[in-house]
Amino acid sequence: MTEQEILKALAEVVHPAKGSKSIVELGMVENIAIADGLVKVTLAFPKRRDPLTEYLVGSTRAAIIRNFPGTEAQVETIVKEEAPKKKPGLDLGLEEVSGVKHIIGIASGKGGVGKSTVAVNLAIALARLGYKVGLADADIYGPSVPLMTATEGEIPGAEQIEEGKEVILPIEKYGVEWMSIGYFAQREQALIWRGPMACNALKQMILQVRWGELDYLLIDMPPGTGDIHISLVNDIPMEGAVIVTTPQTVALSDVEKGVNMFRNENIGKKIFGLVENMAWFTPEELPENKYYIFGKDGGEEMARKYGIELLGQIPIVQSIREGGDSGEPAALSTRPDGLAFIELASALVKAVEK
Repeated sequence: MTEQEILKALAEVVHPAKGSKSIVELGMVENIAIADGLVKVTLAFPKRRDPLTEYLVGSTRAAIIRNFPGTEAQVETIVKEEAPKKKPGLDLGLEEVSGVKHIIGIASGKGGVGKSTVAVNLAIALARLGYKVGLADADIYGPSVPLMTATEGEIPGAEQIEEGKEVILPIEKYGVEWMSIGYFAQREQALIWRGPMACNALKQMILQVRWGELDYLLIDMPPGTGDIHISLVNDIPMEGAVIVTTPQTVALSDVEKGVNMFRNENIGKKIFGLVENMAWFTPEELPENKYYIFGKDGGEEMARKYGIELLGQIPIVQSIREGGDSGEPAALSTRPDGLAFIELASALVKAVEK
């Protein structure tokens, strides 16, 4: 009589509540000891009580006696904690952002306010000030970083760090590390994803990227406020956010949504300040002229109302739009539009370091 022969006999003992699998298949046979006509079997049960424990103990004893007549059988039980079940979704840790000093979201209450333009130019302006910077394009439904940085068609590399686990290597240009879902999709391809899929893709664009040592990692967040945003700020160690708006009075309600989301007691992220985009229009041929086509001082009023700092005002200048379309962002220049982003970057640094 060998241990293998006993295991074969115990394969006859089926757990009725486990899809008719045997106690051997289920890994419940923890130990078998054979000595002087006595077979001692130890069965392992999970921490929670199995209502069929007594039935299985009796069946195990009977199987041994039936298959090995004249043998004495003894069955003991132990409690063995089950391994914790993995939560659904991606198994992503925070290792790749551990070298980042400040993770800051660039947000807006709604689309169309130039949030991505501000995010891209702010990243370049910070780099021009001498900081190590990365930008994660988390606006997964409308990724614009590849177009605005003229990196369309480039494919990020990958590096295997252990069996079955890879990290993505960001694209480097203009002194900034860039990552976007747009690098993995065709320009005209519509990204139609449900909430959980969008959240997972978004987290990959941040947590599965080899950022290295950075002073600032900016996250160009999707416009609006919703489940994706809440998931992002809860799962990413984001220090705070910058809110982008336009001067119109009607934009107040959208700013309020963004402020309330970050100040919600379940989120509690700092708002470093407000950026008023499209603050005024300046024709290229009349650089000293300012036309407040969306209203004047709207950003100041919003900042005052919500008790946040107005970090900067960005004018509507044709060169900002042209730079975004050509892949040469305005912040690269020494024109007034480029200097406006340098001033914004300096203001953000001061706000973060307060």
